[in-house]
Amino acid sequence: MNISKTKRVSLVDQVISQMEALIESGEWPVGDRIAPELELMEQFDVSRNTLREAIRSLVHAGLLQTKQGSGTFVCSASVLGVALHRRIQQSNLLETLEVRHALEREAAQLAATRRSKEDIKQLQIHLSTCQEAAKSKNHQAYAEADIQLHKAIAVATHNHLLIDLYDHMTEALHESVHHLVENNSCLEIHLQIHHQLVQAIISQDSQQAMEAVNSYMTQLKTDTGKLS
Repeated sequence: MNISKTKRVSLVDQVISQMEALIESGEWPVGDRIAPELELMEQFDVSRNTLREAIRSLVHAGLLQTKQGSGTFVCSASVLGVALHRRIQQSNLLETLEVRHALEREAAQLAATRRSKEDIKQLQIHLSTCQEAAKSKNHQAYAEADIQLHKAIAVATHNHLLIDLYDHMTEALHESVHHLVENNSCLEIHLQIHHQLVQAIISQDSQQAMEAVNSYMTQLKTDTGKLS
């Protein structure tokens, strides 16, 4: 049997791994500016050159973005998110919605089977936020509440891979979701379907939950056709 030689991990790679962990854990949230160079040098106990090389690597990977005169910012939660974002940019919105449809249908089915009391509480909170936004006809607030509600459904599946996939896809689709909702005059229809979806999950009716997702995504695809 051939045994490969062990490789020493360079200081740069160690810093990259630690930074990736901070980003993926949310300790360095997307959109936040990371600490100044001197502070990071002290935190990681490395030289300026080592730190800069690590940052350049993460900028190239798409996790960080350096803005002249402003600093360095976290722009994605993981390499997977970056890859998904790039791939989605190469696809049209209808294709992406079809993939989202399949993912959300499975999420609804699993959530109806596995939801906990805490999951129900979170679903009701986000549904209430959707309701308030629809009542005030605040399309931007409704779009954000809609995203958070569907993220809560993904969390209720208790499937960590599905949660990550949905989270990264939502990140990549953020602008498109806002655009669709903000240009839709029938928030009441969307809200009614959301009520049906949440109630089905609470009642542990997986079939009804999937049917509600089908109705919701069909409506989104119709809206997409009107905007194209």
